[in-house]
Amino acid sequence: MAAGDIARELDLPASTLSTHMSVLANAGLVGSTRHSRSIVYAVDVTAMRALLGFLVEDCCQGRPEICAPLLDSVLAGCCAPAEPADCCGPSNNGVIQ
Repeated sequence: MAAGDIARELDLPASTLSTHMSVLANAGLVGSTRHSRSIVYAVDVTAMRALLGFLVEDCCQGRPEICAPLLDSVLAGCCAPAEPADCCGPSNNGVIQ
């Protein structure tokens, strides 16, 4: 998604968004490419899943069923259970723009 679109959607000044996106990029959770004068950001789904897995494991103290409702809502728009690779898997290199 283009940086300007993200800023408008979140109602953030461009400089604030830039700071936040820089932190996410340094953490390996997003990447960016330049298209003309725009910067387009993309989520690294593989890294995001690893982060969510860590947080669920840490938060739920090894009992993922505690966090099941949260995980269901987070993953609902990402991949259909029968076809996980089609949405976020290797065919898309783990990236959603």
